[in-house]
Amino acid sequence: MADRTALSTPDAPAPAHTFSQGVRRGPFVQVSGQGPVDPATNEYLHPGDVAAQTKRTLQNVEAILAAGGATFDDVMMLRVYLTKREDFAVMNEAYGEFVSARVSSGVLPARTTVFTGLPREEMLVEIDAIAVTD
Repeated sequence: MADRTALSTPDAPAPAHTFSQGVRRGPFVQVSGQGPVDPATNEYLHPGDVAAQTKRTLQNVEAILAAGGATFDDVMMLRVYLTKREDFAVMNEAYGEFVSARVSSGVLPARTTVFTGLPREEMLVEIDAIAVTD
């Protein structure tokens, strides 16, 4: 079995705790939960704007996927964590626009959405991903 490799890219925020941005083992790429953080400044962006936070969060996921040699066409599953049920429709629209534009195969990833508390008060959304490459 192939060794596990920690993924690291300056195009996504550095992990704030004791985990990797992502991990690759063989064809599997797991992206740690990402939030709406600017990788250059480590600032949380777009307070109160779940659509903009969703887009920024997905950009961070995409950067880590790329560091692992994957794209959204390789993503099998995305998990979305929201703090407010009433943000679902707005998040879903921003998510759909972003992901659909990056899936050339036309087969969208599976997804789960959970409503929960998040580590930082300013975070309205967090997203993680698992991809399988050829």
